Amino acid sequence: MVGTVQESKNQLTRIGYYISLFGAALILLWIGIFKFTPTEAAAIKPLVENHFLTFFVYKIISVQAVSNLIGVIEIIIALLLIFSAKFAVLKKYAGIGMIVTFLVTLSYLFTTPGMWKVVDGVPVTDFFILKDLMLLGFGLMIVQNNK
Repeated sequence: MVGTVQESKNQLTRIGYYISLFGAALILLWIGIFKFTPTEAAAIKPLVENHFLTFFVYKIISVQAVSNLIGVIEIIIALLLIFSAKFAVLKKYAGIGMIVTFLVTLSYLFTTPGMWKVVDGVPVTDFFILKDLMLLGFGLMIVQNNK
C-alpha cells in the first residue's frame, strides 16, 4: 500500500512536470512567434528602451529587428524545453535560458515608467508580465533538478 501511494505521488509529479514543461514551451513559442509582428515590436519598445540592460539596442538595430531577436531567443528556449523531454542534457540550457529571460522581463516592472498604477487603492500593473514569475520558478526547478 505504501509503495502504491508513493508511486501515485511520483506519477502525479511527473505528469505535473510535463504539463509545466510543455505549457512553458507553448507560451514561449507562441509569444516568440508573435514577436515577429509589428504590433508586438511596438508594444515591447517602451520596455526595452527603458531598461538598463537593453536601452541602447534601438541605436544599433531597428525596433522590428530587436523584437525579432527576442522572438528567436524565446523560440530557441521553447525548442530546448521540448527536446529536453527526450534529451535530458538540454534541460540545463533551457532552465538557464528561462531564468535569464524571465528575470529580465520581470525587471521591466521596475524599470518601465507607468507600469504601476493605483486603481481603487490597489497597486496594479500589466498582469501579462506576472506570468513570468511562475515561469521563472519553473526555470529554477529545471536547473535544480537537472538529471
